[in-house]
Amino acid sequence: MPPQPPGTIPPAVGVVAVAASAGGVRGLVTLVGGLDAGLPVPLLVVQHLDPHHRTVLAGILDRRTGLTVKLAEDGETARPGTLYLAPPDRHLLIGPGSTLTLSHADRVHFLRPAADPLFRSVAQEFGPRGVAVVLTGTGTDGALGAEAVRSRGGTVIAQDPQSAEFRGMPEAALGTGAVDFVLPLEEIPAVIRGLVEFKRQ
Repeated sequence: MPPQPPGTIPPAVGVVAVAASAGGVRGLVTLVGGLDAGLPVPLLVVQHLDPHHRTVLAGILDRRTGLTVKLAEDGETARPGTLYLAPPDRHLLIGPGSTLTLSHADRVHFLRPAADPLFRSVAQEFGPRGVAVVLTGTGTDGALGAEAVRSRGGTVIAQDPQSAEFRGMPEAALGTGAVDFVLPLEEIPAVIRGLVEFKRQ
């Protein structure tokens, strides 16, 4: 966690953004299983998906968590206690007033949705109130976005590569030097809850 000057109150977390790729369905099931409807912030999720197939991931996650789970819709307002999943072939971004935007902009790392655009939007809009989480996956998506979140005072969590089914994404995030917490998957939900509660006190 970034150090706070003496006598200051850390800003409340405003949003948690999560990225996953290969092995991510299992990772997300574990993550959301440790969170519930009492989470006082929205959870935004990018899982690399096949753009040519209808995703059933929202239904899978909905059965594993007390959070409300839905595919994100363009223009809606992100609400606490709700998981918003980026739909296939659309980047997910968050802007002023926690308004969600779905974008058909160019692929990033040959991917759409990609983590970097989401994380950058979190950094821009929430600064120190943003939390980015990088889970299992191949490639480097999420690393530059995590660096952006950290550069604006936000908090970055990476799954311990030793516990990841695929190490590429968490290792790339670690390589930026921007990661605050490196944790086994099973410990990440408790740290998210702790960050949210700590920064709300």
